[in-house]
Amino acid sequence: MSNTRFSAVAPSVTVVVVAAAFLLSACGRLDTATAGESDSSAAADRGREPESSAVAGTGIDYSSIDYSSIDYDGEPGPSALRGDRLAPEFPPPLIDPELIVSGGVPPDAIVPVDDPTFMAVADVRFLQPSEAVIVVEAGTEDDTEKDREVKAYPVQIMIWHEIVNDVIGGVPVSVTYCPLCNSAVAFERQLGDRLLDFGTSGELYQSALVMYDRQTESLWAHFNGRGLVGHYAGAELTVVPAQTMSFEQLVEEHPNALVLTRDTGASRAYGVNPYTGYDDEQSDPFDAFFAGEVDARLDPKARVVGLVVGHDEPVAVRITDIDRSSVIEVPGSDAAGTDSGNLVVFHQPGLASALDRAAVATGRDVGQTGVFVPRADGGELRFRATDGGFVDEETGSVWTIAGEAVEGPLAGSRLEPVPHLNTFWFAWSAYYPNTEIQET
Repeated sequence: MSNTRFSAVAPSVTVVVVAAAFLLSACGRLDTATAGESDSSAAADRGREPESSAVAGTGIDYSSIDYSSIDYDGEPGPSALRGDRLAPEFPPPLIDPELIVSGGVPPDAIVPVDDPTFMAVADVRFLQPSEAVIVVEAGTEDDTEKDREVKAYPVQIMIWHEIVNDVIGGVPVSVTYCPLCNSAVAFERQLGDRLLDFGTSGELYQSALVMYDRQTESLWAHFNGRGLVGHYAGAELTVVPAQTMSFEQLVEEHPNALVLTRDTGASRAYGVNPYTGYDDEQSDPFDAFFAGEVDARLDPKARVVGLVVGHDEPVAVRITDIDRSSVIEVPGSDAAGTDSGNLVVFHQPGLASALDRAAVATGRDVGQTGVFVPRADGGELRFRATDGGFVDEETGSVWTIAGEAVEGPLAGSRLEPVPHLNTFWFAWSAYYPNTEIQET
């Protein structure tokens, strides 16, 4: 399984201190004011691509550090969550610690779900057909494919908790969601000899959730699973493919799936979006949480599919571009660590934006996507979209948005899923400043 890679280059920053109304709302104080209004004037000031200046503040040349040589299984030192983030016991930090900024709340004020409860998908009554769920499939290596477990995590719950520590198919996994970046990422929690579980630090890096592990209190970037500061600085979690799809699509694709329930041990306004209007494409991220300039090639909150192909080559595809054709091929040499040079991105309508209107289920249709290695039965496939799904030109088999063939000679076959992010452009380009935008 391939890992997403992180570019440690970050712009220098002057942090502007403002009220953290949106993170406070996720702790139980609901703020349904339109998020885009305060940023409308800033949009006119964009116009240059971000500088790739050296990270200031520590005198460390991060790009020259070989983190692969570090023994992370050793005894942890002090806490990076609560103590000196440049302690000599730590590996060099992946970024300047001063770029990690407070979101206005203490650790775990946004309460992770540590004891999740589930129900059969057929028994779910609290989700609407177009409502977003994060779908994760996992299993141990000796499982047959049909024995792998599928779990779904409703965004109406994740928007209030951001992290679920779970086990899927015998694999310890953390499923994470950051509403400020509209990013859902799942990771394996076993790292070397240590089993980790994660909490919310109350801090952000480039407007994205910063997690901490409770075993060493190191700080981690949710966006790509890299250790930022502390005992695990420079370490990488294994990314588990996670696909955001509508509840209706989940029922069709995975009738035996288990769905996270509202029985989280906390009282929250599940079904309500505390970030109303936040995903206006032309609005900027909050200045207090984002360093530097937004890459001006796309609108700040343009929705993109972000992925890394070949030898750490980041690519972004704007979802509105995929929508026009429903299928886009992404070329790449040795893409995603496979022996196939290309990837394919599927798109189909039917998924409501969770960050649009006050009710999570009533947001505008932004569509759902899947990214796959286009190979089955030993051969490369080319796809086109039809009213009934996605059809490969080679055999005429019909495939779903989840990459499963349901009709034709290849019925029952599955395409290999590729880890990717459906996220906002400002966040993807900040973490991957050398991103190529896929032309359509």
